[in-house]
Amino acid sequence: MAEAARLEYREELENLVSPKPSAVGRFAFPLLILAAIATAALIFWAIGDWAVAAGFGAAVIGAAALGFLFRPSAQEVSNSRRYMPDWTIARAAAEISGGAVAITDHAGKILCASSLYGEWFPSYPNPAALPLDGDGNARLAEAGRSARRDGEGHCEALTHGALMFSAHVTRAGMSADYLLWHFAPTSHSSAIDEFTRLIDSEIGAQFSEAGVMAAIIGSEGRIRVANRAFVLRAAGRDDADLNGRDFASYFRRDDTGRIFFMREAPGMMPIAIFRVLLRADQPDGPALILLIDQPGDVSAGGSSLSYFQALLALLPFGLAMTDRDGRLIFINDSFARTANVAEGQKPAYPGDLVVVEDQAALAAAIRRYAVGPQMTGDIALRLRNQPEEPVALSLAGIRGLGEAAVMLTLKDDNEEGRLKRQVAQATKMQAVGQLAGGVAHDFNNILTAIIGHCDLMLMRHTPGDSDYDDIQQIKSNSNRAASLTRQLLAFSRQQTLRPQVIQLPDIVADVSNLLKRLIGEKVKLEVMHGRNLGTVRADPGQVEQVIVNLAVNARDAMPDGGTLSIQTFAMTSQQVREMRSTVLPPADYTGLKVSDTGTGIPPDLLTKIFEPFFTTKEVGKGTGLGLSTVYGIVKQSGGYIFAESEPGQGTTFSIYLPVHVAAAGEKQAATIKSAPPRKQTWGTGTILIVEDEDMVRAVAERALTRQGYTVLTAMDGEQGLEVLAEAEKVDLLVSDVVMPNMDGPAMVREARKIYPEMPVLFMSGYAEEQLRKSIDIDNVAFLPKPFSVAQISEAVSDAFARADTGEA
Repeated sequence: MAEAARLEYREELENLVSPKPSAVGRFAFPLLILAAIATAALIFWAIGDWAVAAGFGAAVIGAAALGFLFRPSAQEVSNSRRYMPDWTIARAAAEISGGAVAITDHAGKILCASSLYGEWFPSYPNPAALPLDGDGNARLAEAGRSARRDGEGHCEALTHGALMFSAHVTRAGMSADYLLWHFAPTSHSSAIDEFTRLIDSEIGAQFSEAGVMAAIIGSEGRIRVANRAFVLRAAGRDDADLNGRDFASYFRRDDTGRIFFMREAPGMMPIAIFRVLLRADQPDGPALILLIDQPGDVSAGGSSLSYFQALLALLPFGLAMTDRDGRLIFINDSFARTANVAEGQKPAYPGDLVVVEDQAALAAAIRRYAVGPQMTGDIALRLRNQPEEPVALSLAGIRGLGEAAVMLTLKDDNEEGRLKRQVAQATKMQAVGQLAGGVAHDFNNILTAIIGHCDLMLMRHTPGDSDYDDIQQIKSNSNRAASLTRQLLAFSRQQTLRPQVIQLPDIVADVSNLLKRLIGEKVKLEVMHGRNLGTVRADPGQVEQVIVNLAVNARDAMPDGGTLSIQTFAMTSQQVREMRSTVLPPADYTGLKVSDTGTGIPPDLLTKIFEPFFTTKEVGKGTGLGLSTVYGIVKQSGGYIFAESEPGQGTTFSIYLPVHVAAAGEKQAATIKSAPPRKQTWGTGTILIVEDEDMVRAVAERALTRQGYTVLTAMDGEQGLEVLAEAEKVDLLVSDVVMPNMDGPAMVREARKIYPEMPVLFMSGYAEEQLRKSIDIDNVAFLPKPFSVAQISEAVSDAFARADTGEA
């Protein structure tokens, strides 16, 4: 259809740019002169005025002369013919590209299209009339209008049955009259592409070695790809190019209906041909053709079935066959391995492999595909040995193979399922971490108010008062809650870290004495260090916390005693590549391995151990935050942690921290300085406190007022700027970081335009590490929440001291 349209268009274009010469064209100018003279004589006869008649005749002759002078030249006609589109070249280019390509004119009429376009869309419909699902036609039409207007257009997620693809439309041609439509698959590759790669790969070569000939043919009956055995038998030499050739032209049929290769002499062995549809909704669509020799004069049913079973046993994916009653008559090794069928055993029915709830649905599907026309389809089932993971079982009706009626295909997606579970687990951990960080941040504001008010109350009471012990108990419990929020922030990777360049063996040595007291006398501690260990950049205190938490967990897993091993080792990038890990990127690492000989962790719990508040200990004996804290610290330090365990064999935690390599001329990153404790907290000066939480603002105001400072307050950044403009002098700005309307950093930048040397003290429940990445302001200090009255007083005093000495 596209070729006929192309020929019709070419003929019309030739007629336009190169009209055929005629006798009238050769004598046109002399005839016009004679006509002008005759017209002038007629006018003179009618009105009797020679002047008017002569003027009219001259005008006609002048117009004819101008038309003759400006007629198209032979060169222009030749050029027009030269630039006429040659659609055969365009079609050849489309075929070479291997994509589904079409070219339309300004009216939307298709001029040229590739074979794949016709294979995807039979009868070569115009792009505007493609049988797309949903609103695909409307979106594709909009892409075409965009291409007409802007030069190109895009359209994603178009579907046509099981095919999902995208469209890229480009305006083309010397006059920009044409649209080039390119369609590319975007979802899982189509069945024809998968089988084409299969036949063209080592699998096709293995088929050839086994004497099995294989080919893929398109809907038009032409060969897309064939293995070496087929090429040799069909063409007589194995280097022949059969792609694009008519498949049926290589065969002949004798009087008995047997099939032979066309080039082979009579008396040669007949061929058994098996045709497997690659698209269930296209009975005449692309297909996988398998051919094997059919020796002797045996009946077609039994011989074909035995040969077909031998063929299926070679394929690398799970295949099985049932009879019309649903009984299994064949399963290959891949199917048995995927369904966990024991070696030497074959279940009687496919339903024996699935859970009870899915047996009826599977039996009904097999009966439906065993009778009637050949069909293919999928059904979601749960295998008996893996009831928590649904799998897709493909069914296809087969005919002409004796008792075989239905073919079953089961994909071994254990690795794919494992990767999906890893992604789901990582997503869940990230979501829980964000939630935990947000809760901890808000909780820190509440704890700041509680601890601050307890400090203020304790200033009015002395030991021995009736309320003193109660207030002290409230403060003690608040500090425990603050420790809990720090663990939550550690898990969510939002805690304040003070990284340094350290050696892991030094940290292990520092914490070894503490570990011996923690694990007790029943547990033996073994420490081993590797050689050529690189330095790492991490917070020493947090690394110690990681080792302590893992050691305590190991102790609890060995109630009757055992061995706790701590090992440091080096891991090069080459060794990482050899691991073929999907999580650990290739780089140089310094590793830390903590192992025990305890009870181990069951496989169903191993994926949950890093979740916050998950614990296997008895109620009241664990918070469930130990390993989640370890996970957060390692991740925030840029490292990776893995757990390996076998029940009864112990557990090993492996931590990989990237080796720190200082670049030439590298400077230490600027940090927001946290105020060290100072004994002198009294002072004078005016302080502006900007805090959106009323309870935190009230505590800070009262605490600093008691220390002798003049305190001004504001609820957000905008109000803070107003107070700053009205005040005579502000010596120190104390501000929260995250506030509504205008946040702390934005307010400080505006304030520094007026008071460039004014010191600033930020206070926040978020991590200092996060603030250092988001705030590029000099001469600021940082106070983490929750804080006590003494801590904010010391931080303010230290900020004044640095301002007096000019320290940045």
